[in-house]
Amino acid sequence: MKMFVGLGNPGPKYAGNRHNIGFMALDGIAEEHGFAPWRGKFQGALTEGRLGHEKVLLLKPETFMNLSGQSVGEAMRFYKLTPDDLIVFHDELDLAPGKVRVKKGGGHAGHNGLRSIHAHIGPDYTRVRMGIGHPGNKNAVSSYVLRDFSKADESWLDDVLRGCADGAADLAEGDSGKFMNAIGRRINPPRSSNTQPKPNTKPAPAPASPPEPKVDTEPKESRSPLQRLMDKFS
Repeated sequence: MKMFVGLGNPGPKYAGNRHNIGFMALDGIAEEHGFAPWRGKFQGALTEGRLGHEKVLLLKPETFMNLSGQSVGEAMRFYKLTPDDLIVFHDELDLAPGKVRVKKGGGHAGHNGLRSIHAHIGPDYTRVRMGIGHPGNKNAVSSYVLRDFSKADESWLDDVLRGCADGAADLAEGDSGKFMNAIGRRINPPRSSNTQPKPNTKPAPAPASPPEPKVDTEPKESRSPLQRLMDKFS
């Protein structure tokens, strides 16, 4: 069994925030793969279903971001899961918007949700780092992540979320490469092999006109050579 955790803050006030992209990813996976209805459990919202050959739990902690580890730790203890069974979807300031990376272990880089999970279960779990970009000033980070995605973000955000749902079964089965490929196909869809080259719309050049026959403008002599010779002596 695997458990996917999406990080965010509960309630409609935060639903469209950049900080809630982890919640959004899990909502997309649950919808696309026909998971059971969400129910309240382990200080969060929980649902379960299957991704490929794996039974998978989806958990959205509702403790607010800074205490996410409480919910995650409680669920893992109940189901007797280890950090190897856990995959956490979260926003990543150090990646450009639309970029996604999968990483196993490492530090929390100041992310309060990851910091809380580290405190409860340690760092040796898999993360899906979902890029949201950086505001450029560390003092602006808090307000930036707690603001909604802009209209300009909608196209890439939809592609990323759909790609996560497309590749969720591969991720659950341990193939992060195929998972990343699924996202890549959404962001940069391949061109159809049936695409025909564009027709040449320029008119074909007119064929060159054949040279006009040379016209002899001199009057033709109708008399015989003998008659012309006699004229000289007349």
